[in-house]
Amino acid sequence: MSFFIMKIAFILGTRPEIIKLSPVIKLFEKKKENFFIIHSGQHHDYNMDQIFIDQLNIPRPKYHLNHSKNVNFITNTIKSIKTILLKEKPNFVIVQGDTNTVLAGSVACNLLFQKENNYKKKYYNLVHIEAGLRSFDKKMPEEMNRIITDNLSQILFAPTKIAKKNIEEEKINQGQVLNVGNTIVDVVANYRSRLNNSILNKLNLQKNKFIILTLHRQETVDEHKKLKLIINTIKNNKKLKNYKIVFPIHPRTKSKLKKNIFTKNFIILEPLDYFNFLSLIINCKLIITDSGGIQEEACILMKPCITTRLNTERPETVMIGSNILVGYNSKKINNSINIFLKKRQYWNNPFGKIGVSNRIINYLKKFYKIL
Repeated sequence: MSFFIMKIAFILGTRPEIIKLSPVIKLFEKKKENFFIIHSGQHHDYNMDQIFIDQLNIPRPKYHLNHSKNVNFITNTIKSIKTILLKEKPNFVIVQGDTNTVLAGSVACNLLFQKENNYKKKYYNLVHIEAGLRSFDKKMPEEMNRIITDNLSQILFAPTKIAKKNIEEEKINQGQVLNVGNTIVDVVANYRSRLNNSILNKLNLQKNKFIILTLHRQETVDEHKKLKLIINTIKNNKKLKNYKIVFPIHPRTKSKLKKNIFTKNFIILEPLDYFNFLSLIINCKLIITDSGGIQEEACILMKPCITTRLNTERPETVMIGSNILVGYNSKKINNSINIFLKKRQYWNNPFGKIGVSNRIINYLKKFYKIL
């Protein structure tokens, strides 16, 4: 058993990482555990980044890197993170999800783990939260980031039974694999009761009389034909004429679109803070998105979701009927809209019960005792 105080490094750099790691970080803070945060700087826009740190009230990062505008973001971030980890010597390094920040943090940590821990694996143990997600589309950068990170990790916290099974079937046996649930369950539980409807009043929206649209993925936005098809299909759907289309527009998407493509029932917004966005999800009729995380939030909050992708790393949502994959097909988009507008859908949440963050911390303490 170790007689040293456990030390944790959190590596984050994008909106979803900040949101999903927030309940774990805050619980570590509450329990007065020894931890620090490295921010990769991958998202450098206030509306995509710092606003979530402020709103979720998590500690300011001890280290903030600034490689986001550099074409060699991953390479430079690996070098910087490696230097920081070597100085700090954490026992566990926690990454979440599938971003380039996750990849850089995982590789940096693994280089030190292999070099420094020839005999005792006390330091630089990589912990992957949200391990085992698979779209089975290796053309997606996120898919490769997930696979590499899972293979480098010593501890893999899977969010669902399917994610755990994916890891087992790939025979990733370097690390401990545990199904703990998804931390987004804790986030939603912590904040849904604190929300108000100020965003509805501000936008003149009525409950269940609007839908949410979000589009940001490279394979959607960078191919103008796909992007235009999705927007035109929604614009021309007769069943949506009496609904407002709330479209918080990602900077990548904004740069690709002309203002005159939209009709009067579209409400175009800058990216929203998390509380306002959560409030919109709770009050909307349905969601059309290419986001992975929103598929989860919609499912947890009992809101139907239409996903404009050919595949998803959240297959549970499709299996239980909370989500329909439509690709870039106008007919499928329209049919799915018609299905979800007809009647209210019900399903069981597949992402675990409240207390995911607590389970993660308790497992880490157990692992620490045997280092």
